Amino acid sequence: METEESNAYLSSRKSSEEVNQKLRAFSLISRPETDLTSMIDSIESVRDAVHAISTEAEIIEQVEIRAKYSGYIRKEQDTADKLLRFEGIRLKDDFDYHKLQSLSAEARQKLTKIRPQSIGQASRISGVSPSDISVLLVHLGK
Repeated sequence: METEESNAYLSSRKSSEEVNQKLRAFSLISRPETDLTSMIDSIESVRDAVHAISTEAEIIEQVEIRAKYSGYIRKEQDTADKLLRFEGIRLKDDFDYHKLQSLSAEARQKLTKIRPQSIGQASRISGVSPSDISVLLVHLGK
């Protein structure tokens, strides 16, 4: 979208931030003060693009939801992928957690008692912090 189109729309939405370069409509939709329906009503290029795909309200709503939450969804997917990778990093049954002084005392106690089979299992133990998991990963060379 052209800068002028974006700024005219943002001005109509009483947005304090204008843009100073071309912007994708998807980026504009992600702003909290905007919504796709009003963009369709206000910006001809957006209206043409959306109507070329569909005029169904449900589809328009889904596009808006994806735009507004895409960053959050990507972050959650990255977290899920990381946890899945952690499931594949095995811990030996006889691992001596007391040798790792960088682990918190609570983590050493719980890991010794529970004996998780993987980093993924260890990360789900109450009292084992993300920094404790980092220490384990560094020690394992991962």
